[in-house]
Amino acid sequence: MKKFIILLACGIIASNFVFGQSLKVGWINSADLLQAMPERAKADSDITKYAKSFQEQIDIMMKEYQTKGQDFQAKEKTMTDAMKEVKIKEIQDLQNRIESTQQSAQEKLQQKKQDIYEPILDKATKAIQDVAKEKGYDYIFDKSQGALLYGKEADNILPLVKAKMGIK
Repeated sequence: MKKFIILLACGIIASNFVFGQSLKVGWINSADLLQAMPERAKADSDITKYAKSFQEQIDIMMKEYQTKGQDFQAKEKTMTDAMKEVKIKEIQDLQNRIESTQQSAQEKLQQKKQDIYEPILDKATKAIQDVAKEKGYDYIFDKSQGALLYGKEADNILPLVKAKMGIK
């Protein structure tokens, strides 16, 4: 993907030289920008606290699981078959709850990250686009991701390609 974008940029630059147009291309390392944003530190802290609350719950469940497992092993020889079945089922149910809790925590943590970081990323994107427009840049590339962050809408050839293909 990075190679494609680099080739695209080179092609745009070369075609503009051939046709005598001036082209202003810039780049940014968005990872460095995000690191410098004060909002990021608070977001990281909030996410860490949120994750810690889940980890504490899972740790409690894991201790209970270990205790029940050790207790079962210690008393297994004196238990009846029916009692063994009940205890095994109890331990398996606890294991399933732990796995379910871990999966749920992971999903909730991912959603929380997205919710917290979305406004920060939107702010950064808007600032990049505003600077590009103010300074007359035609294209801005992200060095950290190899992606196009800004391009003049006039250079979007999607409508032309769709027309060529007969797509409305």
